[in-house]
Amino acid sequence: MWIEATRYDEAFMQATLASDFFEVGRAGQMHTRDAVLSAAPQLIAAVLPLRELEIRLLDDNTAQLTYSSESASAAGRVLARRSSIWSRTSRGWQLRFHQGTPIPP
Repeated sequence: MWIEATRYDEAFMQATLASDFFEVGRAGQMHTRDAVLSAAPQLIAAVLPLRELEIRLLDDNTAQLTYSSESASAAGRVLARRSSIWSRTSRGWQLRFHQGTPIPP
């Protein structure tokens, strides 16, 4: 999701985002699955690999991923703590929920 080649690949995103997916963005805004799927492509200036990446199984079919992200913007360096919930389905893992919380400079 932090690489343009997958983030703006419609087939990949359709398969990855669960039908009930939603996101609470770093600035507090809500994003529905449809809004994420229809977002116009843009440069993702992320620093990879993601820092502090941890995966925690909540049960056999549910995982929580947490990590810190760093990206560049016109305003400078943007840092955030991220958390997402993934569910194992018959078609593989799907993203159900994602949230970003800013890390103050």
